[in-house]
Amino acid sequence: MILANLRARFVATDADVVVELLADGDAQREDAVRAKMATVGFDALLDDPGLTEKLRSRDHLVSPSPALFLYVTVRHALLAVGVDSDRLSDYLGALLLEFGRSRRAYRIARHDDESFFYLTDLLTGIQSQSGRRGFLLRAHLGNFALWLAGLFPEYITARQRRNGGPGLSYFEQLGARGFHLASDHRLAHEFDLADVFEEAAESFADLRVALNQVSDRWLFPDKNSADRLIRQVTDAFERNADS
Repeated sequence: MILANLRARFVATDADVVVELLADGDAQREDAVRAKMATVGFDALLDDPGLTEKLRSRDHLVSPSPALFLYVTVRHALLAVGVDSDRLSDYLGALLLEFGRSRRAYRIARHDDESFFYLTDLLTGIQSQSGRRGFLLRAHLGNFALWLAGLFPEYITARQRRNGGPGLSYFEQLGARGFHLASDHRLAHEFDLADVFEEAAESFADLRVALNQVSDRWLFPDKNSADRLIRQVTDAFERNADS
């Protein structure tokens, strides 16, 4: 079960890491940063525009926890596309952390025996399952669609071009449907996820673009292609048309 709890996984040294990076070796600035944290809270420091780059380039002995790095990376990517939601940042960061484990992205739960490789198989399962498994299938439809379309868009577009497979819009539609179905399930309320799933359903295209930017910049920075350029231009045009 993936929960919107990534900030709860920060370690004790994360606050000192952030303060040190934002102070940049200046004692007076460090005092100011610590005073700000005491006044408005640690979360306010995490929105500093340069923090993602500073976390990534950090080479000191004390490093940020994976939870801190992923939260800040996702949070800033969402802000860049106009999605200002700590809860979604918590959830999507937790999703990336969990799905980064071996083959976890293909299972609805970490220790589930069944693997799903296609969204259509998840849809079939949703139609026949209820209770906890039905809920996990619904959530996984949203999670898996966002994982694939968000972090591996070139794979989707290349498969579409070679084999006539579905494009990104297909993943957006089914992913949004999965989150919407999950938000209506009683277990979504029990796990305090109903609002997260509903917001993810409503803003799925923006979430996909945000994760595309994370993928382009941090995961595959040297992989330039015509597909990437076309996607980036198309996304920018559509976002400008909607604004």
